[in-house]
Amino acid sequence: MNLTHYTKQFEVNGMVFDFQNETIVMGILNVTPDSFSDGGRFNAIEEAVIHAKKMVADGAKIIDIGGESTRPGHDAVSEEEEISRVIPVIEALVRELDVAISIDTYKAKVAEAAILAGAHIINDVWGAKREPAIAEVAARLGVPILLMHNRDNTEYANFWPDVRKDLEESVQIAKDAGVPDEQIWLDPGIGFGKTTEQNIWMMKHLQEVVEMGYPVLLGTSRKSMVGNILNLPVEERLEGTAATVSFGIMHGCHMMRVHDVKEIVRTVLMMDVLTGKQPYIER
Repeated sequence: MNLTHYTKQFEVNGMVFDFQNETIVMGILNVTPDSFSDGGRFNAIEEAVIHAKKMVADGAKIIDIGGESTRPGHDAVSEEEEISRVIPVIEALVRELDVAISIDTYKAKVAEAAILAGAHIINDVWGAKREPAIAEVAARLGVPILLMHNRDNTEYANFWPDVRKDLEESVQIAKDAGVPDEQIWLDPGIGFGKTTEQNIWMMKHLQEVVEMGYPVLLGTSRKSMVGNILNLPVEERLEGTAATVSFGIMHGCHMMRVHDVKEIVRTVLMMDVLTGKQPYIER
């Protein structure tokens, strides 16, 4: 049975994403003062634009902008504050860069403001469950929505069946709102609502998520799973992240959300050639 709900090629802002023949790299741009990894270094518009330009030059095809940290114990911010953080950056990037932009938010009003300001993709870390209206925004404005697995209750009766059910519920929310299948993307939510052991299990079974038939984004960059396995701080988790990216490509994932774009783009190209996704081209 053909489970694929997406077309081989997908166009965003004039850029063609060929999910079957290329692994897409998404660069992380946190415009927050309390990011777990960036430490608020890119929360000024000029600095954010400079960093985004570097990520694009290094090979990122999507810039993912977040105005509220998602790290454990983060401080929640209001819709107004989040909008004030992300909209000036989005507007500046639209003026200065030809790149696909995603808005990392679970709030419907923030997502709508971001798309109207020029963003092209909604990336919801709560899989449209915190604010189902966010799926209505995606449907009305005709943009893809990335649905990440997450949950408050981490007591799983049966881990993978529960995760799959959660993801299926997110997909149904999106479809009920009018989002077409080809505009739905999934994320297994490594580091969210899971123990280290469960994150490892999820990594080992990424193919299960891929087989749900939607493009899959993997976000492992500098995550605690990597730190716990290697016993390393955030700033020393590049090699571990590269290993998870390689593993994800081998198991069929289509996109990688990362901080260290240059190094991961190189990793991705190497893996794409070795796995036969891309042909070797003499450079």
